[in-house]
Amino acid sequence: MENPSSVMIAIAWCLAWGDEQKPKFDLTVLQKMRQALKDGKNVPEEVQTLVRQVQELQDLPFPNRVEELKQYTDKYPHLWDSQIGLVYGGATKIKQYVFEAAKLPDIRGASALLDRINLVDLPAFFSCENHPDYEQCQRAKNYCKEIREEWLDKAENFPELSKALIPELVIYSTGGNILAFCPTAFINDLADAIEKRYTEETLTANSCAVGAEFKLLEINFGLLPNEIDDDTFWLDKYIKNLENPLIKAYFEQPDTSPEQAFRERKRFNELAGRLASLFNQRRNGNSLPKIDRPLHRYPPMFETHPYLKRDEGDRRSAVMQAKTSPDDSTQGLPGDPCFSEASARKRLVGQIAKRDNSSTKWYENTGFKWQPGGKEAVESWVHKFERFLYKTPNKYYSNININEVEEARSVRDIGDASNPKGFVAYIYADGNNMGGYIQKEIQNPEQYKLFSKDIFFATEISVYTALMEHLIEPHKLSPILQAERNSEKEVWIHPFEILTIGGDDVMLIVPADKALAIAKTIGEEFEKILLQKRGEYKSNKTYEPLVVHRYQGGKQAISDNQCKLSMSTGVLITAEDTPIYYAEKLTNQLLKSAKKGAKELKKYGYYGGTVDFLVMKSVTMISSNISEFRSNGLTKYGTRQQKLKLYAAPYTLHELGGLLETAKALKDAEFPRSQLYQIRSLLERGKQTAILNYRYFRVRLSDKKAQDLLKTQFEDAWCKPKENNNNGNLAPWMSLKEGKEEIEEKVTYETIWRDLVDLYPFIGKAQNNYSLTKSKQQTLQS
Repeated sequence: MENPSSVMIAIAWCLAWGDEQKPKFDLTVLQKMRQALKDGKNVPEEVQTLVRQVQELQDLPFPNRVEELKQYTDKYPHLWDSQIGLVYGGATKIKQYVFEAAKLPDIRGASALLDRINLVDLPAFFSCENHPDYEQCQRAKNYCKEIREEWLDKAENFPELSKALIPELVIYSTGGNILAFCPTAFINDLADAIEKRYTEETLTANSCAVGAEFKLLEINFGLLPNEIDDDTFWLDKYIKNLENPLIKAYFEQPDTSPEQAFRERKRFNELAGRLASLFNQRRNGNSLPKIDRPLHRYPPMFETHPYLKRDEGDRRSAVMQAKTSPDDSTQGLPGDPCFSEASARKRLVGQIAKRDNSSTKWYENTGFKWQPGGKEAVESWVHKFERFLYKTPNKYYSNININEVEEARSVRDIGDASNPKGFVAYIYADGNNMGGYIQKEIQNPEQYKLFSKDIFFATEISVYTALMEHLIEPHKLSPILQAERNSEKEVWIHPFEILTIGGDDVMLIVPADKALAIAKTIGEEFEKILLQKRGEYKSNKTYEPLVVHRYQGGKQAISDNQCKLSMSTGVLITAEDTPIYYAEKLTNQLLKSAKKGAKELKKYGYYGGTVDFLVMKSVTMISSNISEFRSNGLTKYGTRQQKLKLYAAPYTLHELGGLLETAKALKDAEFPRSQLYQIRSLLERGKQTAILNYRYFRVRLSDKKAQDLLKTQFEDAWCKPKENNNNGNLAPWMSLKEGKEEIEEKVTYETIWRDLVDLYPFIGKAQNNYSLTKSKQQTLQS
């Protein structure tokens, strides 16, 4: 076989193993075959026929007629009769597990534990520490061997499973899920092993795994019936039933011919879709036909008692207390917290992930036998960020000793790095159009494998790049927080927390004044990295910037170099003492709003990223959800069927850059904040009143440069009428662009002024070119 891919090696391995738990050939023959395929050498004679069959499978063209498909079953009976296993699984209800605790150390530990299982434990089943694509497994080789020898191979677990698994079987293992081939006899064992590993390690996290047998021909041509005859539904019958609602919903794709849509659907992704359907059924507690496995309808649950002490999360009965001792400073934890075993594991893993110097004797003295896996297996995202800095030219550390920089231990540490202090931002980003791209573009397992690696790489590197670019350098803690660490020396920290990077989604906590710039760079770098990776990610769609972007200042966005995939982001700027679980819920709502905005803009050919944000000065600011808050509190109805939106979110990435530039310009000009607030308060009185008040404010500015600044950076950039030949001025309002008004029932006007005022305290000065003199400021204020 010439240049065999890892997927071809995986298929050949499964064929050579056979349908029983005992392999058809001696295990040494299978290992020689695998090594020979990797090295491009001749395989053992016993398996040469099987290897040729795999090559035949790769070379088969797509059959356009059912007769051609039937000929394949007759001509290649070995491809029709042979079966291969496919298993899909991972954690479910992840946020419920991660955010059930209120404190950052427990949240950090829960996230790190799930990451360790997904990125190390499950690949260890397949001996991935011996494969160059799995760096974290390579760094934890001894731990990976322990998983197989001391857990997987135990008689009460799955003693024969590890022998049947090799690294090439894994299609992907990122984003909290794993998809892998396996010999058909081990489908249920592998699925059960995945679920059992999550449960034994976390005790309370939900997980699910399913598997199914598929014919080899189905890898190329999607799901097929057990018998191929003249009545089999194929391309010719599909063409005759294009208007059938069910068929239309399943196959139809916009801007794609029926023939092409059918071919794109009948590929490997249809098998993955089948597993996803089985996954949802099992996760919901339903029994699956023809699958002999225990039901999944009884999740792990630890009963509590009204007269027993509970853990800090008030969820389960406490089984221990990390009590400090006046005679031994290494005993206990600050505050003498009480833990259930599940919460104790989270706190312990959190300490290891953050390379916390505090003692772990509080856990060791309990007598629990569970071990977290060590620093090689449990690795924080900040440590990975440091490795990125080591490989990337940067000025991040400046003159600071790298070894002296620690990780943030609390949200207060991150808030201390903000200007003003005491505020942080929660960033939640997620990929757009992932499902559509997989359905349309992914045709075989090898493409699935490459796609997963590309997305995970682009997501991770875009986050590191944004943090490096905008945080500039580590932060020196204030004396108060330094004293809390009992340190006599200056304490430098990385002023951020990466809660998770999984597949195409990201959750961060960063200083409030850097949040929007970081979110913008993450979105831009994600698209840029993918476009540099592979030409397949470039879209042939174009859009009109004047229609999509409301910001018309600066350099216009390039419309002919779009990526098919992008990121939408929700950003919540709030006080450091806001409960994390509450902030996560609001950030998730902002993300959904941003994704909704991206979906609307896709109608106009825009495939780029969007960002929605909210500045919440107090926890009681929103009593319901963000959508209702904006609908009831920030939307007014004027005369002449006018709808006034006192906000403009979500923004495209280009618009967000413009918003930040406009805010910096206002900050540079040192406009009196009282005047900014006055204009904001008059927005609610109607369109005409707000326009008149704004014009009066601008004319009263005695500084000519300040007037020009406001006109160029705000009015000309944001508030031009949608008709090009109209010289009118709507400031501080914006009208919806041509082609968008059909979305709204009434004539709609928006404004960015409220967003500018909310952001004003968190924007630093860019320049002082337009600063007003003190006397002129006093004149304006009077």
